[in-house]
Amino acid sequence: MSSTPEHVDVLIVGAGLSGVDAAYHLQRAFPWRTYAILEMRDSLGGTWDLFRYPGIRSDSDMFTLGYRFRPWLGDKAIADGDSILDYVRDTAVENGIDKHIRYRHKVLRAEWSSADNQWTVTADHDGDTVTITANFLFSCSGYYRYDAGYTPDFAGMDRFPGPIVHPQHWPAQGLDVAGKRVVMIGSGATAVTLGPALTEQGAHVVLLQRSPSYIISMPERDGFADRVRRLLPARTAYGLARAKNVLLATAMYQLSQRYPKRMRAWIHGLQQRWLPVGYDIDTHFNPRYKPWDQRMCLAPNGDFFRAIRHGKLEMVTDTIDTFTETGLHLASGRDLDADIIITATGLNLRVFGGLDLTVDGRAIELPKAMAYKAMMLSDVPNFAFIIGYTNASWTLKADLVCEYVVRLLRHMDAKGYAKATPVRDPSVGPAPFLNFEPGYVLRALDILPKQGDRAPWKLHMNYLRDLPKLRYGKITDASMVFERANGAARVPTAKKAES
Repeated sequence: MSSTPEHVDVLIVGAGLSGVDAAYHLQRAFPWRTYAILEMRDSLGGTWDLFRYPGIRSDSDMFTLGYRFRPWLGDKAIADGDSILDYVRDTAVENGIDKHIRYRHKVLRAEWSSADNQWTVTADHDGDTVTITANFLFSCSGYYRYDAGYTPDFAGMDRFPGPIVHPQHWPAQGLDVAGKRVVMIGSGATAVTLGPALTEQGAHVVLLQRSPSYIISMPERDGFADRVRRLLPARTAYGLARAKNVLLATAMYQLSQRYPKRMRAWIHGLQQRWLPVGYDIDTHFNPRYKPWDQRMCLAPNGDFFRAIRHGKLEMVTDTIDTFTETGLHLASGRDLDADIIITATGLNLRVFGGLDLTVDGRAIELPKAMAYKAMMLSDVPNFAFIIGYTNASWTLKADLVCEYVVRLLRHMDAKGYAKATPVRDPSVGPAPFLNFEPGYVLRALDILPKQGDRAPWKLHMNYLRDLPKLRYGKITDASMVFERANGAARVPTAKKAES
């Protein structure tokens, strides 16, 4: 039996929203290129296949979360998780992408050889070691651990006799909450989604938060999209709705950053209209941070506020002293009785699915690496990754990265290059990769690569700024070094070349 590993032109890691996006762009641009997708789970869909808690939905509208190349045709702009999963799966099947997916392949390490100008990737498949070589490696594995959500080490957790459930690990058989007292710990998007859904199942929910988040109501349907759909072809209507939502989201973020006091007051006014007269907004809806320093939470059609107004959901802003035999004892002295406790306390961030990278025998230490255009790493050849926007839809960034990778590969083909490596200028100063303050990011700053203080190393969380640069800008610049297969010519890319 031959011991020669299987070889593909491009190896994609992850078969979620980003992985399907990458595969579509790759095969459309290069139908002759071979590729494979390694997925550690036994089904595609990533986040939308993993999370199964009641009410799971997007916190971005589907006209921007949907792919640029495939219109979202659903009725709801804020769609439920099953509909999003169907959309991703249908996209994969319609384009034959599903045939390229290798399930239950957990990628362990990737080793670059400059002598061969290729990656050797090692994965675990049901206990067996699988090796694949590739000319280009594309990480689309998301940003958090799928096997373990984040739960703080609360005192006395072993004293509570009832179920303690993290939403990332919702029981497959479901959780009977009808008539139960449910205390949910957390204040982020998951808690804001799950709370109203549990009240609809008959639970009385107490949402216990250490500090509030910004929560705003948004229509479940997009009136503008509905109107243009009646007048225009589906693809044209989708493009217009997408553009409108990009502009609105960008404007809201920019206004929040420039005029935080005014935006806080505006959000406060919107919440007053939804909440009961005299409700203590200053305690329960007054975050410590400025608008959009963390992600804004959405309440479709005001469902979160309706649950409060109807007495089905209670907000408590306090900290936990200890778990007890009957629920929680709080720092204020108050006791919360509970039949079920849900820890909607966040994610454990993990870069590239925990993949270990080495280049010519040298281990890549991510905290010492710098991100090039927020999609490649300094001194790491033929490698790209997708990490979406923190202030907008994930897919907006994924689409742009995929388009850029296609343009990069075309340029390399045209010039006969086998290797493309971003090389960091030592004068570029480092900064944290994400200027963003949710707990899961702050807990992981020491494992993330850095960004720089100037282009092309500086990260812009702005789709409208990235669009012209990544979709139409030059591939060549002074930071990207290309090399031909024989290694004879290292080409300083400050020279002009076709892109």
